Amino acid sequence: MALIITDECINCDVCELACPNQAISQGEFIYQIDPNHCTECVGHYDEPQCVQVCPVACIPVNPAVIETKEQLLAKYEQLQEGKSDEQ
Repeated sequence: MALIITDECINCDVCELACPNQAISQGEFIYQIDPNHCTECVGHYDEPQCVQVCPVACIPVNPAVIETKEQLLAKYEQLQEGKSDEQ
């Protein structure tokens, strides 16, 4: 499952810096999460770091993008392969 940032976002910037996959960026009005890069921190941490640092608890699971832990791990591995290809 990817995460989503709701309109309760206060644009505090902490989630973007906490994301190890660079899945979070500033949208038109609030931050947004790219579901193609969000692994809920699987492969990096035990819990999603953006959720941990968010002061207003506005980052729930995105019901439109349901993935298993195994799918998230596969996405993490694919993203890591892409990083090594860039170097």
